[in-house]
Amino acid sequence: MTGPRLYDDEEIMLRILRPATARLLTPVGRGLVRLGVTPNTVTLVGTAGVVVSSLVFYPLGHLYIGTIVITFFALFDMLDGAVARASAGSSAWGAFLDSTLDRLSDAAIFAGLLVWLIGGGRDETLAWLTLFCLISGFGVSYIKARAESLGANCDVGVAERTERLILVLVAVGLHGLGVPYVLAAGLWLLALLSAVTVVQRLVETRIRLTEADRTTTETETP
Repeated sequence: MTGPRLYDDEEIMLRILRPATARLLTPVGRGLVRLGVTPNTVTLVGTAGVVVSSLVFYPLGHLYIGTIVITFFALFDMLDGAVARASAGSSAWGAFLDSTLDRLSDAAIFAGLLVWLIGGGRDETLAWLTLFCLISGFGVSYIKARAESLGANCDVGVAERTERLILVLVAVGLHGLGVPYVLAAGLWLLALLSAVTVVQRLVETRIRLTEADRTTTETETP
């Protein structure tokens, strides 16, 4: 590759808060490079931290402290793009690894919460909601990846990964502090936004692929 490629999480963050985020992440990325840290190392450590903390703290009911630890590793994981730019070490493999491990992190967060809701949380409705959010989250990511593999840009949706993570972590963390109804409200909202995003991306992909097929047909027609 001729230049550094932004990783998915950081690309979304920069789109929303580009100047502030760049000023914050760039010096940190340079510092990690001086310590010999590679972008893939950041990705692996961040993912491992999220997965382990999600599957340890949440099932035990330690929702607040678990959310703090998960958030720390999730933010650390977002440094991979800054490290890649600082070291000019971005690669197609690194971007693929980052995107793939993001799916594992997401699954671990919802799986840990689901285990607690089935056990100590004793809330069947929220357990089903959590399962729906897990499945729909995979759908949101897969639709975009599959569409782009077919040459269709599918960068639409009201709930991309960053928004979904913020919503679930805030809801779980506040519930851990004893705020009433916040977990239910957060999961219902997340389920709704995820479902809407799936539909948005399906519609967008259909439009773009149909247009591409029509253009190809018109070009080939003598």
